[in-house]
Amino acid sequence: MSKILFDGRWIGEHGIGRFAREIYGAVDNLEEIKLSGDPANKYDSFRLTKYLSKNKGYFFSPGYNSPLKYLERCVITVHDLNHIDVTSNTTLLKKIYYNTILKNACKKTAKIFTVSEFSKGRICEWSHVDSDQVIVVGNGVSPSFNFNVDSYTAVRPYILTVGNRRRHKNELMALQAYARSGLSKTHNYFFTGEATNELMQKINDYGVDGNVIFTGKVSDDVLATIYKGASLLFFPSLYEGFGLPVIEAMACGTPVITSNGTSLKEVAGGAALLVDPCNIDEMVYSLEKVVSSESVTESLKLKGLEQAKKFTWEKTTNKINQELKKLIG
Repeated sequence: MSKILFDGRWIGEHGIGRFAREIYGAVDNLEEIKLSGDPANKYDSFRLTKYLSKNKGYFFSPGYNSPLKYLERCVITVHDLNHIDVTSNTTLLKKIYYNTILKNACKKTAKIFTVSEFSKGRICEWSHVDSDQVIVVGNGVSPSFNFNVDSYTAVRPYILTVGNRRRHKNELMALQAYARSGLSKTHNYFFTGEATNELMQKINDYGVDGNVIFTGKVSDDVLATIYKGASLLFFPSLYEGFGLPVIEAMACGTPVITSNGTSLKEVAGGAALLVDPCNIDEMVYSLEKVVSSESVTESLKLKGLEQAKKFTWEKTTNKINQELKKLIG
């Protein structure tokens, strides 16, 4: 198979970055492009177009950047339509990019990869491309997340939310549900990442300031121990294209409560307790149900371990290899 130009600028720790990191080196015949700059920058399409004018062969991006020309030899990855569907997580320039450059690319590119059936449906609906053009390759569980990791040692039992403080993660509602549930009497609440002024204000308003802990930035290995030590993962996000924390927690043997919408029901696959992320009473009830019932906890743990096995990076890279070989031979 001929060399495929790969945009390694996306490689990182989370989300698209993790997807890029895991497939680079595992997908056959990738050659990293020699181009600097942020691939998510508004001017990157121009830089990328110029680069591809001088470098022949197929181009594969693990993210949503696209050139203006040479689309017939491009494969792009659209993980979700967050910037179209979630008003709080976009800008005017980002919307313009999606509705002009990216939509045009979807119609003309050789293939589009995505990570869930939910995202595939939205991409087809939004861009009016044929469903055969969009290939679901999924995501995987990285080796760090497994049942044999040590549990994080904490002063008290805790529940966990893995997020990034963006509005669609629904963390203010999650915090409110925790405060109303009465779990603060027995459990602390861990958030990955750093606090925001808004969250800190709500923590004080709800009177749980001694119970909420922000972990700061942590490595995958440390995050795995935090998953393993948690009584449950609480992930009531309003919008996800996939939702990696769901399967990461499951792989560590941690019960999961997550939303019943977007991709999360699909990814959870009957192995999580699903809630309406806009229904505070339902979230409170679910938190109390998992924490108070050993049988529910054990059932979710066992189902989750089996569900997590369905998502491997080997499966993802095999699918990508299969599709690229159809193009290039």
